[in-house]
Amino acid sequence: MSPLKDWVEHDGALLRLRLNRPKANIVDAAMIAALDGALVAYRSQTTLRGVLLDAEGPHFSFGASVEEHLPGRCAAMLASLHALIVSMLEFPVPILVAVRGQCLGGGLEVALAGGAIFAAPDAQFGQPEMMLGVFAPAASVLLPYRVNQPAAEDLLFSGRSIGAAQAQAIGLVHTVFDDPQIAAQAYFEQHLLGKSAAALACAVAAARGAMLRDVRHRLAEVEALYLDRLMATRDANEGLTAFLAKRKPHWEHR
Repeated sequence: MSPLKDWVEHDGALLRLRLNRPKANIVDAAMIAALDGALVAYRSQTTLRGVLLDAEGPHFSFGASVEEHLPGRCAAMLASLHALIVSMLEFPVPILVAVRGQCLGGGLEVALAGGAIFAAPDAQFGQPEMMLGVFAPAASVLLPYRVNQPAAEDLLFSGRSIGAAQAQAIGLVHTVFDDPQIAAQAYFEQHLLGKSAAALACAVAAARGAMLRDVRHRLAEVEALYLDRLMATRDANEGLTAFLAKRKPHWEHR
């Protein structure tokens, strides 16, 4: 099964991208490559005015592959995920995101790299990496742009999940609606479809110029912190190993 479905609607104005490995829709190497490939393939389509990213099944994504976080594999995983995030932020039209169910870890990081998030009432958002003795590099960079610093730190440090209503209250979610896909499509039709694609591309570049420069720099910083400092700790390796073994981790705080 292909990890991603892609097609266009509205006479080439709306690109649809759908994570296609239910129910978890894990953001692994194959999913990252498929998303990046689709962005490359459609980037030059001059009639686009928007992208709608959603997911097959009851959940948006349970997150990244824990196996790919292990020593020896995490460097390649982080490099590819962070390159995808930059590609999403650089894409010339807004990427709307429709979320049902769980949107966690690397899945939330992908959603954060998009634009407005439309959520079902049952949606749950979280960065649970701290439960595994690691941290969320991309979310550490992107969350403060979406919510205020204390709210970002709450999610990053606690590892807890929040519901759609609270996510909307802190500015993480744009709209809560029973069918988030319909809400995102309605936003596209009302606010983006009638715009000039050329003007929209310039507006996106203008709005994100300073952010993109900062995000590129900060992603390199947190990637180095993750690989050189965090992965040298005993607890990071213990947390990942314990998760895969389905047991409680034993922290030694070193």
